[in-house]
Amino acid sequence: MISREKHNRMANAIRFLSMDAVEKANSGHPGLPMGAADIVTVLFSRYMNFDPKNPLWPDRDRFVLSAGHGSMLLYSLLYLTGYEDITVEDLKQFRQLGSKTAGHPEYGHVSGIETTTGPLGQGLANSVGMAIAERKLREEFGAELQDHHTYVLVGDGCLMEGISQEAIALAGHLKLNKLIVFWDDNSITIDGAVSLSDSTDQIARFKAVNWNTIQVDGHDPDAIAAAIEAAQISDKPTLIACKTIIGFGAPNKQGTHKVHGSPLGAEEIAAARKSLEWDAEAFSVPADVLDAWRLAGLRSNKVRKEWEERLAATPTEKRAEFVRRFAGDLPGGFDSTIDAFKKKIAESNPTVATRKASEDVLEIINGLLPESLGGSADLTPSNNTKTSQMKAITPADFSGRYIHYGIREHGMAAAMNGIALHGGLIPYAGGFLIFSDYCRPSVRLAALMGIRVVHVWTHDSIGVGEDGPTHQPIEQLASLRAIPNLLVFRPADQTETAECWQLALKEKKRPSGLALTRQNLTPVRKEYEEKNLCAYGAYDLISASDAQVTIFASGSEVEIAVKAAGMLDQKGIATRVVSVPCVELFMEQDDDYRTAIIGKSPVKVGIEAAVREGWDALIGLDGIFIGMKSFGASAPAKDLYKHFGITAEAVVAAAEKRLS
Repeated sequence: MISREKHNRMANAIRFLSMDAVEKANSGHPGLPMGAADIVTVLFSRYMNFDPKNPLWPDRDRFVLSAGHGSMLLYSLLYLTGYEDITVEDLKQFRQLGSKTAGHPEYGHVSGIETTTGPLGQGLANSVGMAIAERKLREEFGAELQDHHTYVLVGDGCLMEGISQEAIALAGHLKLNKLIVFWDDNSITIDGAVSLSDSTDQIARFKAVNWNTIQVDGHDPDAIAAAIEAAQISDKPTLIACKTIIGFGAPNKQGTHKVHGSPLGAEEIAAARKSLEWDAEAFSVPADVLDAWRLAGLRSNKVRKEWEERLAATPTEKRAEFVRRFAGDLPGGFDSTIDAFKKKIAESNPTVATRKASEDVLEIINGLLPESLGGSADLTPSNNTKTSQMKAITPADFSGRYIHYGIREHGMAAAMNGIALHGGLIPYAGGFLIFSDYCRPSVRLAALMGIRVVHVWTHDSIGVGEDGPTHQPIEQLASLRAIPNLLVFRPADQTETAECWQLALKEKKRPSGLALTRQNLTPVRKEYEEKNLCAYGAYDLISASDAQVTIFASGSEVEIAVKAAGMLDQKGIATRVVSVPCVELFMEQDDDYRTAIIGKSPVKVGIEAAVREGWDALIGLDGIFIGMKSFGASAPAKDLYKHFGITAEAVVAAAEKRLS
């Protein structure tokens, strides 16, 4: 048991490291770390199972700082508890170029940062994915290997963001009782009092979606401890509402928005040192306090060693599978299985929509990869994401491998990030490409973190047809391709779909999205090819060394390119066709390959039922683009392609006009 005096001094170490770092940087948010210091001191010194010497221990408790602007809270904790890759010098470099201690916590910068946060609500939604992963893996491998909690610290802003409702509703529905959320209830935002913009009864809100709720004084360590113990035995996820004073300890600014997002200033820091009886100089922690924190960092050493003993005693095959899964390695035979499927495709050359082609590939993948965890935002029959192996997960039964996320695209995408970050599972889930806009902040964060999640985005163009322009993606492909470190695949047939899935799953350190059609497509790759040609991003589908015209196309428009090439050839105009399933991978090829694929044809044509942005890199500023310049319309797909001039005839006419 830690005395109140020792607790206060441990919490004050967080407060002063935070205010000193913000002051030195002349930038940052001291209010939250100062206000929430008591909460995390209780959590990390008494309840969190973690080991700074083994930060990736698979059965550690996870801590997520959803209110990422309070990043110095987390950096201070990691330094104080003894994580080896963060020093006091790193704290002094807070918010500086090249520093590990970025303005908001970034996954991969320092061990112990479980996810990148900053966009409010994302961490809360990530934590739902982490809790799903823990519950699923506990079902699969047993409590002896997976049995831990996910703790989250949220602020008022996290709870105002719409994603929070999607996240907490899903967590409550699934009864994720090992998810414990601390609400830093300080009633302050940047503009001033929360009451300026919000009067939500958050307790009633959480209760309404099947959460356990507890209210405590956020500066009373015994009350916080009692709340955690009650939460740990709940059969529901728990919200612990901690009433706090933002900037606690700053006598003239605490409790106001002035302490939220600005340095305190030397005078106020001096006053805080006097108020809290803290004599240590800036960035200095008294030896007895640092020793207490380092002991807290060692507290779970025995628990971790006992877990390692249980892992070692696990039957060989089960242990090897567990280790493989957390290493992120695919099972042996993955490539050969995809290759065998490609041979089978070449025997029948089916005319199918790429969403159906994806389902067929997933049937093979899900039979081989027990770690794949599927789902959809209430579009399962349209996305074709549920295969024969994928029994639905329910609140009472987590033995399945498929999550019905409901109409919650944003929360789904963020939960997928959390599942991937947890380890041991590979999440994929479906939605319409048009609604990737709802997912975008989470997709961007997945790319920023470099994690393996796969989005299945169907209904990828005006080929949607009668649902009309509200459901027809026009600018989405270009918008998604603009996100660094995201692979956007748009396969043209079943063979390309298989290759794109293979590439997406082999990418450990970046997310992928597959843009797939509603409408059936004529196969364009009719002969078996051992190489994964989609790995080049763009490749010769129809070669012609003396080509006067080169047509570049992706997805459903490749069949149009092939038809146009045949028509031009009949007119004596030599024509190449280049399939472009992944622009990002093409841009990563060496100069010689890219130069050869772009070629020297006097006429270059790009075809995509979307906007032109991005295509000039292949066809040049003077290239011909056959695509969309406006929103779509409501009509059958074939009529729309003709109406908007995305036809083989239009390609031929444009090429002939340019050549004349």
